[in-house]
Amino acid sequence: MLKRAHRTDVVIVGAGLAGLAAAHRLTGAGVAVTVLEAAPHVGGRMTTETVDGFRLDRTGHLMNTSFPELRRTPGLGALALRPFAQGVLVHSEGRTHRVDTPRSMRGAFTTARALANAARAPLGSGLDQARLGAALGRLAALPADRLLARPDRPVSETLGGRGLPARTVEGVLRPLLVSLLSDPDLTTSSRCADLALRGYARGRLCLPAGGASTVPELLAAALPPGTVRTGVRAVSASTTAVATAEHGEFGCRAVLVATGAHDAAGLLPGLRVPAFHPVTVVHHTADRPPLREPALILAAGSRGGGGPVAHTMVASEVDPSRTPPGRVLITSTVLGASAALPTAELDRAVRAQLAAVYGTSTAAWDLLAAHHDPYAVPAMPAPHDPRRPVRLLSGLYVCGDHRDSSTVQGALASGRRAARAVLSDFGAPPDSGSDTNSGTLPAAAA
Repeated sequence: MLKRAHRTDVVIVGAGLAGLAAAHRLTGAGVAVTVLEAAPHVGGRMTTETVDGFRLDRTGHLMNTSFPELRRTPGLGALALRPFAQGVLVHSEGRTHRVDTPRSMRGAFTTARALANAARAPLGSGLDQARLGAALGRLAALPADRLLARPDRPVSETLGGRGLPARTVEGVLRPLLVSLLSDPDLTTSSRCADLALRGYARGRLCLPAGGASTVPELLAAALPPGTVRTGVRAVSASTTAVATAEHGEFGCRAVLVATGAHDAAGLLPGLRVPAFHPVTVVHHTADRPPLREPALILAAGSRGGGGPVAHTMVASEVDPSRTPPGRVLITSTVLGASAALPTAELDRAVRAQLAAVYGTSTAAWDLLAAHHDPYAVPAMPAPHDPRRPVRLLSGLYVCGDHRDSSTVQGALASGRRAARAVLSDFGAPPDSGSDTNSGTLPAAAA
């Protein structure tokens, strides 16, 4: 038996977004929390490495200013978001087109009239653009519960039933959903796809200033000193204790496992492990920016096959703090089977595609890093429950993007739901752990 060397109210295993969000809710309600993280840093998959002064994300997640959990989660008040330019650029059939996707019927038809007068309207007529804007406007106005009540099918089977021309569906909607969901085959639940499109229509795609790791670092820094312990690997968990490899046993009143799905299943036998979408994030630097605009370029095109990149950006135009002064950072995201290619082969294919996308030679670009993660995004095939239970039994809980939607929003939301379940089982008032609550919970039994 390991010696019980530590005692707290709740032990959270994992210092990713979900675990840190839960820790904020619990400490805000007066609960003593210890967060154990096996890695030497917080963040899980939301990490950023520094190479020659460049801040390079290891994740390809696209964030959105409309994510309510970014405003709702304590500790993120200082988070700065760097938005992309309105709409997206779509590279298709050898050309790059701008798709503004207006958010209102009035705006949609104004855009339609403008596009109708163009020599060649991008990806269909101006009326097609208006229809796309109107469809997104309707999604933006719907409550999330209405979307979740719809029949659930693979989104690839529902694209043709949205009242949009095939050219708009294949040229804009499909590549947009591929990038939002990290799912090149679009097997994702149509409900989750609608939620992603709804968020896109309501806000702006964005990057966190300074890199993806800024989000967990802000959360960790705002917790009481000593709450987070890195370099501590949990090897088993029960309702009353967590045993670690080299740091003894942590006794507690409840355990919350907030790791990725594979590690969670190792601590909680019987927990279902989903399939995953692999992602590789490729970072290049160049002498000059190939595009002087903070734009997201959807690179899959209307028929795909142009190369392995799903979307690309001049990240230094979106967030200059990611590079040394005067330097350029181009970040591209590769999905599907191509993500597992050897680095040299993948780099050649990516450069060839980006040369066409940006209309410039990429031969002199330097490869800074290529980060591959075979378990980057938990798959959400239909039917998918984006509110999977977080309480396994009283005293034992689990959270993470694999219990919600596979997004930053989903990870934060699952942490909030798990904290609420813990507080409920502890007998706390319903509003305990809210942003304005300063009460405390009943003390642990002696």
